[in-house]
Amino acid sequence: MNTELKILLAAPRGFCAGVDRAIQIVELAIKKYGAPVYVRHEIVHNKYVVESLKAQGAVFVDELDEIPDDGQPVIFSAHGVPKQVPAEAQGRNMFYIDATCPLVSKVHKEAEKHHKAGREVILIGHVGHPEVIGTMGQLPAGAVKLVETVADVDALKIDNPEALAYCTQTTLSIDDTADVVAALLAKFPHIEGPFKQDICYATTNRQEAVKDIAAKSDAVLVIGAPNSSNSNRLAEVAKVYGAKKSQLIQRAEDIDFAWLEDVKTLGITAGASAPEILVKEVVDAICQRREVSVEEVVLREENVVFNVPRILRDNEQSLA
Repeated sequence: MNTELKILLAAPRGFCAGVDRAIQIVELAIKKYGAPVYVRHEIVHNKYVVESLKAQGAVFVDELDEIPDDGQPVIFSAHGVPKQVPAEAQGRNMFYIDATCPLVSKVHKEAEKHHKAGREVILIGHVGHPEVIGTMGQLPAGAVKLVETVADVDALKIDNPEALAYCTQTTLSIDDTADVVAALLAKFPHIEGPFKQDICYATTNRQEAVKDIAAKSDAVLVIGAPNSSNSNRLAEVAKVYGAKKSQLIQRAEDIDFAWLEDVKTLGITAGASAPEILVKEVVDAICQRREVSVEEVVLREENVVFNVPRILRDNEQSLA
């Protein structure tokens, strides 16, 4: 089929400041301390990123007990970790560097503040997601109740509705979360929310950008990992906001060209942990099969930057 395909590239897309910072932390630690540098869990949810860091000398582990006592640093992923993890590292005199995204750390601090004030904490998030495990792990067992849906809110039983607060996972769908928050406010009028919403700027911007192109596209491809919450939400949002179909792929080899057969306008975006090189790879692969025009649709510019930890900033200057 030789019909020209119009590609609409959503912007912003791809790496956010928290992901960029986490990857920099691993790369700078390898430069400063040499290989191996251990990383607990995937530093971010992207296979390409993880494999490229492995090639530089990063060793990924599930738990700290897999790491030998060799004095090499261990890095905690951008999603954040329960308090027991740094406590265990300290108990073993491990040298650790925390790559938790500052916007996730903000949610941790909120949860702790509410707990200290005597409020029960409700967390809106996905069961089993590393960020949710990390946030719930900031407080004693049972201090946080997790809800995913409006039905979960309906089923909630709270001892003291007058002393209640909620936080949210940073990578949720803005629209779905709004429904859950509305249900919480209706059921518990005195519930306290975040000072500023917990869903991060990057998640919000990428969802707004994909909404913008979905309305003009027959189909939308989202480049991201199957275990990436924000990438999955982008694929869902695209369908809700006008694309006839949407699909999450990891890279060019996953493109189903039969699926693209009847598509005249294709929207493309990337989750917050997907590097731009994979977007280029996907566009180039499509260009080899179809006659293509590419237009970038810029919703807004992003200029957020998070500093790496001081111990690595000093190193950055010495390497410059």
